[in-house]
Amino acid sequence: MTLLIYGAYGYTGELIAEEAVDRGIDTVVAGRNGVKTDHLAVRLGCEGRSFGADTAEAYLDDVDVLLNCAGPFVDTFEPLVEACLETETDYLDITGELSVFEAIAERDREAEKAGICLLPGVGFDVVPTDCLAGHLHDRLPEANELRLGFDPSGTISRGTLASVIEHLDEGGKVRRDGDVVDVPPAHASRRIDFGRGSRNAVTIPWGDVSTAYYTTGIENIEVYTAVPPMAGTAMKVGRFATPVLGFPPVKRSLQTLVRATMTGPSERQREEGACYVWGEATDGETTVTSRLKTPETYALTVDAATTAAERAMEDDLSGFETPAAAFTPEFVLDLDGVEGFFDD
Repeated sequence: MTLLIYGAYGYTGELIAEEAVDRGIDTVVAGRNGVKTDHLAVRLGCEGRSFGADTAEAYLDDVDVLLNCAGPFVDTFEPLVEACLETETDYLDITGELSVFEAIAERDREAEKAGICLLPGVGFDVVPTDCLAGHLHDRLPEANELRLGFDPSGTISRGTLASVIEHLDEGGKVRRDGDVVDVPPAHASRRIDFGRGSRNAVTIPWGDVSTAYYTTGIENIEVYTAVPPMAGTAMKVGRFATPVLGFPPVKRSLQTLVRATMTGPSERQREEGACYVWGEATDGETTVTSRLKTPETYALTVDAATTAAERAMEDDLSGFETPAAAFTPEFVLDLDGVEGFFDD
């Protein structure tokens, strides 16, 4: 069975490629840049293939699973999904972009007909939160409201920040009565004990606004992240600049700045960092709360994405899937260094 990692020379893609080769997976590294792809292939001792996402179909005939690590994913998912449907190749990615989850979910029947799975979000976005959502649903099957959140440590890579910049102009998102609806940035705030004491937290348009609905069927979903009070206030004030951030010249300038100045967390930061994940479900009368503690977000992503690719090669999956639906909520507990579930 062969795994092709697209965007393998990016910060996260390279870490995943290293892990896949270390695990003995038959790995092909790929991306648009031929020089970077070839250098990585030589270093890892595996095959390299250089191609743009829009020509991927010609390079997938002998590939069983494609793992897309090339963000912003809004720019790469569609041609890669199309190529996977045509070549009957399972598609996985590490996106956290809500619009990408929603678009891929709409291809469910096509994927079933092709006999492949479409499984986005197999990194930190959204494995721990999605598995926590599934766990909470198992605890309270009649729940009609779900709130998830996380309190991370560490820094982010330029690829992640590039994805954030791509969607800065879209504002906030929540799910209400089954529909994804627009809300102002940081429209709600509350104190949450993620697992290391009460913290200020605000809502964000995280991927679980999409995926947790497909995992649980719960129709009202919000996602929070821990931020200092001043940062939450700044996010609310910043909503007035949202239209400006949508202009292509502004986005291009920010993306150029990111490429010139950002790297990602060091090996030591990945080893020492942690993230605290919280969830709460209610049916209006009963409320249940659970928590997880995970490794640093990129360390978790490397383990989760590689393990998900291995599972996809072993399991007979088809159609659109979420991590918890494909592998059960206990999937996250199989990853190194994860502690939980801690139930209230």
